[in-house]
Amino acid sequence: MIQKSSAGNWLYGLALTLLLPMLAQAAEPLESWKDGSSKASIMAFVEAVTRDGSTDFVAPAERIAVFDNDGTLWSEQPGYFQVLFAFDEVRRLAPEHPEWKEQQPFKAVLENDHQALAAAGMDGLMKIVGATHTGITTEAFSANAKAWLAKARHPKSSRPYTEMVFQPMLELLDYLRANGFKTYIVSGGEVAFMRTFAEEVYGIPPEQVIGTTFVTQFQPGDGNPSILRTPRLAHNDDGPGKPQSIDSIIGRRPVLAFGNSDGDLQMLQWTAAGKGKRFMGLVHHTDSKREWAYDRQSKIGKLDKALDEANAKGWTVVDMASEWSRIYPFDARP
Repeated sequence: MIQKSSAGNWLYGLALTLLLPMLAQAAEPLESWKDGSSKASIMAFVEAVTRDGSTDFVAPAERIAVFDNDGTLWSEQPGYFQVLFAFDEVRRLAPEHPEWKEQQPFKAVLENDHQALAAAGMDGLMKIVGATHTGITTEAFSANAKAWLAKARHPKSSRPYTEMVFQPMLELLDYLRANGFKTYIVSGGEVAFMRTFAEEVYGIPPEQVIGTTFVTQFQPGDGNPSILRTPRLAHNDDGPGKPQSIDSIIGRRPVLAFGNSDGDLQMLQWTAAGKGKRFMGLVHHTDSKREWAYDRQSKIGKLDKALDEANAKGWTVVDMASEWSRIYPFDARP
């Protein structure tokens, strides 16, 4: 009897040891969010729209939450990660295109000439993206993107780009899904690129990733059909393009939207204009030590008009430096 009792106590102690961290996590769903106005507003909103009998109750089917990607779910400095991928693809493909050595903007990429790249502007960037993102099948492009993500490293942290994601936002995604929300990415990034990592990194499946798209063509092949990516842009999912794609693809107005720049303003406005309780949030990059500090004057992720509207209308503006105890998953817990 004594042996059985000791064994029972041991098993009970082991079970308690294993369960305590899980219980603590359940009690603290937004662990990396410091107690403050942003965390309080998020939790108050979720409680209000999910509690049976609440005047603000939102049916589960209508709990749509949309998130920008660059600068909202992961970092976007010193350049948009997809643009850095395109530059590396130019270097990888250069042996197949000897003419690029003398042809701009490819010459600037190969020579790491930032001044020439800047002079090439958006037209030059689109040439680079077209050369590296189109003219191949969707399968081939996805394979190229996955290969790059597996080996490429961020120039500041030396970490894989898929580790440069914001731990507090990962927690927010989990918290929302645990409360019956359906989470979407709605980003200016190209949709096929984001779909290569979104499910593994964010828990967001491909069908819930919305982004910029190219016109595609079905290729019958010889019993092996494929989808060819053409250089023609089908939809620019930035600015007003975001609510347009939400309307056409999701078919429901979101009740929660999170962004970080002026490119997200129309998505936030579209969300705010709906009936009932709504949540509009902005990630404000204020942490020059752990991440970067930038807003109104930045060439990447400019936050100017959206910040003014957020302040005027009482939207939630998350101060990264003061409200997040951790930035990245690899940061030590405080």
